[in-house]
Amino acid sequence: MAKTRFCLIGGFLGAGKTTLIGQLARRYQSQGKTVAIVTNDQADDLVDTMNLRSQGFDVGEVSGACFCCSFDNLVDTAQQLIGKATPDVILAEPVGSCTDLVATVVLPMQQLLGAQFELASFGVLLKPSHGRRILGQTRTGNSGFSAQAEYIFRKQLEEADYLMLGRQDQMNESDREHLTALLNAAAPGVPVLAVSPATGYGVDAVLEQLESRNQAARRLLEIDYDIYAVGEAELGWVNLSAQMTVSGAPVALDAVSKSLVQAIADACVEHGEIAHLKASLSSGDTRSVANVVSNDSPVDLGLSSDREVSEPIDVIVNARVAMDPDLLLSIVSTVGEQVAEQWNCGWATQTSHALRPGRPTPTHRVGSL
Repeated sequence: MAKTRFCLIGGFLGAGKTTLIGQLARRYQSQGKTVAIVTNDQADDLVDTMNLRSQGFDVGEVSGACFCCSFDNLVDTAQQLIGKATPDVILAEPVGSCTDLVATVVLPMQQLLGAQFELASFGVLLKPSHGRRILGQTRTGNSGFSAQAEYIFRKQLEEADYLMLGRQDQMNESDREHLTALLNAAAPGVPVLAVSPATGYGVDAVLEQLESRNQAARRLLEIDYDIYAVGEAELGWVNLSAQMTVSGAPVALDAVSKSLVQAIADACVEHGEIAHLKASLSSGDTRSVANVVSNDSPVDLGLSSDREVSEPIDVIVNARVAMDPDLLLSIVSTVGEQVAEQWNCGWATQTSHALRPGRPTPTHRVGSL
């Protein structure tokens, strides 16, 4: 029986992994291959899952813990996807604050499930601003993130089989050369690909990496789980779902989603660094997704509806900010009500989760090749 190719795409929060995975999935489909996707989060109600499903992809979700700490759930989810139609390829997106994935996910899958899955090379995508701020400084802790959070970012780079320098549509040649040099110093010998998930630039080169027969998972980390745990717990995580009811004239869904994310971001910046903040708004058969990935970046419309709607709007907000999670939840809830009122809409929160990730406790960890 043919094996399913399992492709893990890692990277820090806000790097653009979901957009890249969507691009890769469409490339595979154009080749006549069947594709499934697995998303991952510390809590339910993940914007990325809804976004990818709205694009017509078959998506399974592993929630409640990262892949490494919920390995059995990851395997069950992948096997359920295989049970539906045996996809040629599974694209998997781990939690953005996770590292040590080679030892805790890739190699255990090779050793325990090699008869079912063929493991592709492990790629890590990074956002240029993270590279400049974390790798370009003379001492740690000056990037807006703590030294412990920076430690996670650096470890993600170190374990990759190849790196993807994202947002090329926003860079010039000088920036590209400077960041590539920083990456070569941080992760010697690791190939660096220039990509733009938003435009599709460089995605074919990523596809070549995934389809190559190079040995995957060649780099095992020496990692301090005490530092790792502190870095991951620095961020407050909030997932919230709500419904907005349109009381007056129809509203432009894209404008509402952007105004919601902008207002939440404005309320968060005085408390801590935004790692990633995104909102998905859907009404009927249309959806809009807006996000912001740092305190000083603009709101980006990742998925446009170009529609005005009068039906109820289902809202999902995912916020990852270096602040107290209960305060973050209060901000998201309060700002949501305020923005709804500005658009002459009602607001009713349906579910909410506020947490700091607990100490990573991998189900399996391979110590040597």
